[in-house]
Amino acid sequence: MITAELTTPFTLEEIGRLANASRSTVSRVINGQSGVSGETRDRILQVIAQTGYQPNAAARSLAARRSHVLGLVIPLAVHFLFADPYFPRLIQGISQACNRHDYTLSLYLFQTADEERSIYPRVLRTGFVDGVILSSTQLDDPLIPQLVENQVPFVVVGRPSNAPKAHYVDVENSEGAFAAATHLVRLGYQRIATITGPLNAVAGMDRLEGYTRALQERGRELDPTLIVSGDFTEAGGYTAMCQLLPHQPDAVFAASDIMAAGALRAIREAGLTVPQDMALVGYDDMNPASLSDLPLTTVRQPIRQLGMQAVEMLIDVLRNGLTPPRRLILPTDLVIRSSCGAMQ
Repeated sequence: MITAELTTPFTLEEIGRLANASRSTVSRVINGQSGVSGETRDRILQVIAQTGYQPNAAARSLAARRSHVLGLVIPLAVHFLFADPYFPRLIQGISQACNRHDYTLSLYLFQTADEERSIYPRVLRTGFVDGVILSSTQLDDPLIPQLVENQVPFVVVGRPSNAPKAHYVDVENSEGAFAAATHLVRLGYQRIATITGPLNAVAGMDRLEGYTRALQERGRELDPTLIVSGDFTEAGGYTAMCQLLPHQPDAVFAASDIMAAGALRAIREAGLTVPQDMALVGYDDMNPASLSDLPLTTVRQPIRQLGMQAVEMLIDVLRNGLTPPRRLILPTDLVIRSSCGAMQ
């Protein structure tokens, strides 16, 4: 006999734990689906009877129509995806959480605008996926309003700009950049430049805001010649650094490690060294191969955890409904190494 320890309602996971079955198996029994042995079904039904478990009616209605597939949409060209170490880590976290909850992950990629338009109907098709994780959104991403209109459950990795009621997980982008720029100010650098992320993306804008706020709060006048836009690629970091060099910065905050790698190449080609001639700070803590000989000061963000938390949040939405909007902001940490000159 199971004694009820309940002060709060049981979840499917708790029923599964007591019945020695997976969450998905419990869900199949509750929804009258096949594929469960008689012994397991009886054991689960006994636990349900003994605990008084009552599935949420709305959640049960949704569950009956589930495919147990989650879609991951990354609105970037495929070549960019595999060139950026951020996305393999994010996908690893998402896959790990999907496996833990017995979900299949369906990955949607495209290289052109036509492919993007053709993918949206497949993502929105009723019953094809239970919900969607949307990553790397740009400002006013066109898929988000369509997901809202079609009542497709979704979670965004990164704060969306055009959906105030959307569920999302993000990191402290502004605070991380603020910490990086503040660190350079405290070290005494006078001409602190930045290579921003793309300014049509919320992450790029937030990291620029953090850099700007750090300089302003410490009485530094902003020099527009020391602010150059990048695109989160190594080539973009290289090009931006080439634009900055004539303005003689003595420190550079790059809004991603991969752009910092491009910036380092441009600095070295100019006959300069880091940190002796110029300090360099990145963002991500991913240590691209092209930075292997330079311990990079950087802002660490928990990329794999972002992916895992996005899945956990989406599953919560599927079980418990679209309201209220869920928000989760993960902290960042400044990791100080020798590239900023603090450890010489």
